[in-house]
Amino acid sequence: MKNAMTYKGYTARIEFDDRDNILVGKLLGIHDLITFHAETVAELHAAFEEAVDDYLETCEKVGKSPEKPSSGKLMLRVPPEVHSAALVAAQSSGMSLNQWATNVLKDAIHAK
Repeated sequence: MKNAMTYKGYTARIEFDDRDNILVGKLLGIHDLITFHAETVAELHAAFEEAVDDYLETCEKVGKSPEKPSSGKLMLRVPPEVHSAALVAAQSSGMSLNQWATNVLKDAIHAK
C-alpha cells in the first residue's frame, strides 16, 4: 500500500494535511481511533511507533485486550454462482479454494 507504515503488525495510512503543513497518520484495521502527526518523515516514524506503543500500554493498564489488525480469517458472502465458479477455478489450478482466494486477493492488492 502506498502512503503506509507498519509497526508491530499495525498499519497506518499516511496523508499530507496542506492546511497545517503536517503529515498525519491513522491506524487501519481496528475500531479504536489512533492518530499521530509530524512535520518530517523521521518524526512521523517516531510518532507512529510511539502511538502504537502508547495504545498497547494503555490497553494493558486498563485491562483491555488491544485490537489486532486482522486474524487471518475472512468470511465472505457471495452468490452461489460466484462460489461455484471460484471453486472450479481453484480446482483447475490444483489449489484449495483458500489457497486460490489468497492468491487472487494478493494479486488484486499488488495491482494497485
